[in-house]
Amino acid sequence: MTQEKIGIMVCGHGSRNQNAAREFAKVAAGLKARYQGTPVEYGYLEFCNPVIHSGLDRLREQGVTRVLAVPGMLFAAGHAKNDIPSVLNTYQAAHRDIRIDYGRELGVDLKMIRAASERIQEAIEAADKGNESIPRHETLLMVVGRGASDPDANSNVAKVMRMLWEGMGFGWGETCYSGVTFPLVEPGLRHAAKLGYRRIVVFPYFLFTGVLVKRIYSYTDVVAADYPEIEFVKADYLNDHRLVLDTFEDRVEETRAGQAVMNCQMCKYREQVLGFEAEVGAAQESHHHHVEGIGGGLENCPCDGDCDASCRDEDFCRKHGLPFTPLHNHAHDHDHAHDHDHGHGHHHHHHDHDHDHRHHPYPHADHPLGPKSMVRGK
Repeated sequence: MTQEKIGIMVCGHGSRNQNAAREFAKVAAGLKARYQGTPVEYGYLEFCNPVIHSGLDRLREQGVTRVLAVPGMLFAAGHAKNDIPSVLNTYQAAHRDIRIDYGRELGVDLKMIRAASERIQEAIEAADKGNESIPRHETLLMVVGRGASDPDANSNVAKVMRMLWEGMGFGWGETCYSGVTFPLVEPGLRHAAKLGYRRIVVFPYFLFTGVLVKRIYSYTDVVAADYPEIEFVKADYLNDHRLVLDTFEDRVEETRAGQAVMNCQMCKYREQVLGFEAEVGAAQESHHHHVEGIGGGLENCPCDGDCDASCRDEDFCRKHGLPFTPLHNHAHDHDHAHDHDHGHGHHHHHHDHDHDHRHHPYPHADHPLGPKSMVRGK
């Protein structure tokens, strides 16, 4: 009988921002330092290299027979519940000599809460240095989540906010989101600014930098300019905080022991969640194969690798002599080419989809504080 050899695979989403990719790689390096002698690899769903199956290939090349795959994600929405499992299932179906056990997301975890509190405290101490200290009771905490079409994941951001609010003793706490759901960052901050607090701490509950974190800070600056009487403090995101790495290690060990169980009680794919009843029993499939690994070369674009999505703006592309291609929409059958290569090797491929490639429509996409408000505010 062949002796089992374990390897660890950290599965990320991927980003156009090369700094985000470097930070994700640091987490994998941190795990590798904790599991010396155990192969550790990582990979992404989209917009970044290496892709997940490349990381799995490297583990197989090192003789790994059992992979402990953990999602490098804070909460379990579509990426953790559908896209990553689909990629892993497809890979294992093609390689019967390897067993892949899938772990759970970082989730609402007391270690993650403590890591978040330290990032917030660091920002407050930096703001107080050389200035008048503003009491906690006169400070509002705004926790910004990624935002998803999964209400369970969105509600977890609100729970994190409440635990930070109550645990740190802020005068008030609010939650907003960078996309998909509501309220978005700008309307959320404008609402918060009317509540009468002297300071608003904006904390992106994100693992890494990237387009969305930069957008959160940008919207903070926009709102702050309209409310000069309020001090807006931008806290850092989680990154490779030691407690984040501790939580990743916990997830690896849960997976090894077969204890990694996602919360299915409020999963919209299993239960009739209010407003999302049409998605019960939806097929587990990935929607990211057409943008897998297309991020190579972004470090040579005009943003010097620190992408803020300006390349999606037609005026920016015109200014830099770049071809402009509007983002495609998954809500329709599409047959089109992505030629938005920025002149630096970022070549999108032509894809003709003859299969049904659709996301379920978000039921409140027309909410006045949701995605459409971002379009109107541009």
